[in-house]
Amino acid sequence: MPAKKPSKPSSQTPELDLVNNLAKILNTTGLSEIELEQKGVRVRVSKGMAVAQHHMIAAPLAPAPLAAALPAAAAASTVGADVQGTVKSPMVGTAYLTSAPGAAPFVAIGSEVKLGQTVLIIEAMKTMNQIPAPRAGKVTSIFVENGQPVEFGEPLLAIE
Repeated sequence: MPAKKPSKPSSQTPELDLVNNLAKILNTTGLSEIELEQKGVRVRVSKGMAVAQHHMIAAPLAPAPLAAALPAAAAASTVGADVQGTVKSPMVGTAYLTSAPGAAPFVAIGSEVKLGQTVLIIEAMKTMNQIPAPRAGKVTSIFVENGQPVEFGEPLLAIE
């Protein structure tokens, strides 16, 4: 009787299947990056970013003096904003200035906003992500239109 070959599993691990499926979505849609968060686990797949990420992990930068002087809560609230008050997109997706079609916009130029107030929504992978104001102030510019696709790091609006 011939020896039996060990059977190979019919599928890879669920985690590897997820990464492969996200990579296929990148290839078919032409996106450069995709991120998914489920049950507290976040997976990001991007094209051509692996080398840059390895360098950042291998040689972390020293914290900026301004960030070191801020309390932890204030430093965390500034994620997505630069020094001039520009709120940048934390993800790739579609920006919406209203909560629903025909609804009033979250903010307009001249609106006063509070820290943590929702200023717009970014839809990514059928998930609506509320984008909070990183600081209190006045909205001086809105750089995107309702329903406009946005990239990671793209300026969305300015708060002074």
